[in-house]
Order: sequence, then structure tokens, then C-alpha cells
Amino acid sequence: METFAFAPAYELPSWPFTPPPELNSAKAVRHPIVIVGAGPAGLTLACDLAQRGVRAVLLDEDDTVGVRGASSRGICYAQKSLEIFERLGIYERVAAKGITWSFGRTFSGEQEVYNFNLQANSVSAQPPFINLQQFYVEWFLVERILALGVTDVRWKSRVTRVEQLADGVRLDVETPAGRYTLEADLLIDATGANSAIRTQLGIDAHASRSTDRWCISDVRFKKPLPTERWTWVDAPFNEGRGVWQHLMADGVWRIDYQMPEDCDPAYISQPEVAGARLREQLGPGVEFEFVWIGPYGYRDHLLDSFRHGHVFFIGDAAHVVSPFGARGGNSGIQDAANLGWKLALVAQGRAGDALLDSYDAERQPAAKENLQVTSRSARFLAPRSPAEHTLRRAVVALAARYPFARALVNTGRMSVANPYPAAPLLPEGARTVQNLPLRWAGDGRQTTLMQLLAQGTECIGLWFAPTRAQADAAREATAALPLRLLAICNNDDGGNDGGSDSGLPTLQADDTLASHLGIGDAGSFALVRPDAYRAAVLQHATPQAIASAVRTALAHHVPASR
Repeated sequence: METFAFAPAYELPSWPFTPPPELNSAKAVRHPIVIVGAGPAGLTLACDLAQRGVRAVLLDEDDTVGVRGASSRGICYAQKSLEIFERLGIYERVAAKGITWSFGRTFSGEQEVYNFNLQANSVSAQPPFINLQQFYVEWFLVERILALGVTDVRWKSRVTRVEQLADGVRLDVETPAGRYTLEADLLIDATGANSAIRTQLGIDAHASRSTDRWCISDVRFKKPLPTERWTWVDAPFNEGRGVWQHLMADGVWRIDYQMPEDCDPAYISQPEVAGARLREQLGPGVEFEFVWIGPYGYRDHLLDSFRHGHVFFIGDAAHVVSPFGARGGNSGIQDAANLGWKLALVAQGRAGDALLDSYDAERQPAAKENLQVTSRSARFLAPRSPAEHTLRRAVVALAARYPFARALVNTGRMSVANPYPAAPLLPEGARTVQNLPLRWAGDGRQTTLMQLLAQGTECIGLWFAPTRAQADAAREATAALPLRLLAICNNDDGGNDGGSDSGLPTLQADDTLASHLGIGDAGSFALVRPDAYRAAVLQHATPQAIASAVRTALAHHVPASR
């Protein structure tokens, strides 16, 4: 029998357990915010809060990142997530370590039927995607959190019991040094798909499990493959089933093979069996070494509400979707970005509890949309009936000849930032604003939207050519609100003192900025929230209308529901 040498395992970092002060306290200590779970969602939220100067306790039952055994797990980080990482201060590390890509090819058999370039519609300073093993992202987030020095990170701390109180939550925690109890005004569950907190609270996740089966091979090749996302709908080298291949950091390729529904997970994961698949795909002479091999079967679930009293659910604790299109981990990161600034404003006394209700109102529909999209992808890749097989064959055949059919080839609609529906805080709904490269009027210094949003916890008001009188009146009308007013002028209007007669700090505009924000005429105004979502557009802004738009977006007129 052939033998296959595995590459040396990744050396994951570990952090020491420090006995918490509660171990020596007879009374439970109360904390404003406690986060349980140091995966991508929990770490993003902790880092977001720390960046805003908001203290939180972060509990995790392990003392490292990723999974022991160093599997790749999540790998594709979408532009919105990368923009969040830019604001949090880890993007440069992610970009330096990961593999940037925007081009993908889709094949049926030996024939390429469709390709795409995600860069075509991007105006962001960040690329459409970077591939990076999940544990690296977690690693960078932990180090950033520790550097900020605001968060109480507690390793080897397992939550064994959760109890809702009238004014908060009580938690029992088990550690190597003993057990203790603490209380939280607000608890955020980021413990993942198998959340024990969710189970203890009796919350139905509406879970379902697919019969679709896959096997991952993390591989290093002696001869590199093209740095592109290649997908096969029905690969001839995999008995007519689907295959994905992506390059990650450290020269490691992630190749996912769709397996028969009745396969034996242990058998398909054997090195000699996985090696035979690789040779079938790339030829008998291909030289490689395995880093990791593992089977998986996906499942999904979706909570009816992401807020239950004083407990919030983010990431996989709230929703799980199949992996097609990289909508799982990215959605959890974006949950955290949505909730973080709202928690910060409430903790700082600058917004009421009603603002926190908008987390569920916005992120639950986003998760529902992701579930629908990924479920359609799953049915396309694993048809369940003769009619579905016939439809897929017809789509693939048409796509090879006709452009209109290529968008119907569904191998995973790649992750995008979900728009938010109209709601009391968002009368017109909201959509993300990409991380536009910007330039200050007058001296021409460069900045970006994320750099502006990284400075405190404020909405940004972008106002096209206001007068001095309008600007003065708006500053007075919004003085008590978390708003940073900025003027926008045309590129050829820049002058001294910020490039505007309004007295406001002023950015130079171009057609990209104006069209992306939906403004461009004198007096028009766009309100951008701290999570880079456009909350309102006023075509003829007045100081009173601006103040009203900010109050609405921050729930200053909405009573708390809990």
C-alpha cells in the first residue's frame, strides 16, 4: 500500500489561563457585556468593542484558536468582512498572509461554461475576496484585542449554566482553578452551531441536516496551480460530482470533493483514497503532500429571533447555512459589526435600548436570505429529482453558448453584504457603502471611509456643498448626537481651509463617490452608520431633516420593547 506523508502541522498559539477575581468573591460580579465564544464572530465583536473603548469579558473554553489538528475550516473572506478588518486594524496582516483573488471559472465536464471577475463592480480599497485559513484570522484578532488592552479575555473558561434574570443574565463558569458565577447586563452567545446556551434556554433552532457529503483535502503541490477559484458542477474525475479548489496561505490548496450520499466518512478520508482522487484529477505524476483530510456533511438552522431578553445570538449560534458562496463565517463577522456599534452607543449612554432591537430586525432577514441562496445552490449541485437533474443539464448546456444562461449556473452565489429591509429605524432600508478611497480637499491627503469610521462611534453625514449658514445650523441641531458632519465638494472646487466655504472638514468628490452614495447635487446628504451602511439620503437636506434622520437611525424616538 502506498503511504502519504502529511506536512508538518500548523503550530497554533496558546494563551495562559489567569484565575479571575470572581474565584475569590462570594458574590457574583456584574459586568455590562459578556461574550461567550472566541470564534470569528465573538472575536470580531470583542475587537469592535475594544476599538470603541468599550469593556467586555470574553470567555472561551479553549486556550488557542481554530481546531486542534489545524484544519482550514472557513477560508474565503468577502469584501465586507475585509473592510471590517480594515477598521479593526488587522486587514494588512490578513492581506499579507492570505491569497487575494477575484476571478473564478466554472466547468462542466471538461468544458468551461462560465467565468466571472468580481473586481468589475468593486470601488472598495479592499479586494472582493481573500483566502486565508480561519485560525489565522482568529489569531490576528486575538492579538489585536490584547494589544488594545480593553477586553478581559478569559481562556479555559467553560460556561456550564445560564439563567435569565429580570435585569440581566447569570452565568456559572468552570475553570482549571475552580468554578465561579458572574452576571452580565447583556450576554452575547457566539459559541457556534452546537450552542449549549441556546439549548439551556430552550430556543428552537429549526435545524435540518443535508444528505449531501463532502471530503476536504488540504494539500501542498510541488508545482503550483492557477490562483483562481475553479469549480466543477459535474467533474469527470469525481464520478460526475462537484469539486471546488482554492489556494490558501502557506501554499496550501483546499480542494472539496462531493461524495456519494451513502459514503463511509472514515474510508473517503484515508490518505490513499484521497490521494487517488487527486491523481485522477491532476494526473498520475502529480507531486503533493497532505496537510489535512476530513469529511463533512452540512446542515442549516435559523433562529426565529436573534435577541431573547438580555441574550443576543451571533454567528453560527444564530444561523448556519451550507458552505456554498462563503456566506457562513462572513455573515457571523457582519453580525458582530452590526451589533458592536449599537452596544457601544448604549453602553456609553448615547442611545437607548431600543437601538439593540434593530440587530435582530436587520440580521435575521439577512440570515434568512443567505439560507435561501445557499439552499438553492445545494439543490443545483445535488439535484433531488429527475426534473432537477434535467433542469441542471439544460442550464449547463445553455451556459456554454449563451451569456444569459451563465448567471443561472449556480455553484454558490458568492457572499455579498446583505441589504437591510425598511424598518422603523430605516424608513428606506439600508445598503452597505464600500470602503471608498477618499481625499481631503485643500491638501489632498488620502483617507478611506473605514479610516473615518475607525475614529470613535459616530455616524458620518456626507453633505454635498452646504452653505456656511446651513452647516452652522446643522452643527447646532445635532450637537447632542453622535454625528460627524463632513462636506463634499467637486474635485475642481477645492480651495483653502478644507476646500469649502461651509467651515466643515471637506472631502473631494468624484463621480464614483456621488453615484455610490446616491448624492451629487448641491444640498444632497447621505447618512452613513458606524457599520458603513447608508441609513438615509436627503436630496434637499436641511439642518432639521438631518437631525431627524440621525435620531431615527439611532432609535432616539423609539421606546424600548424589552
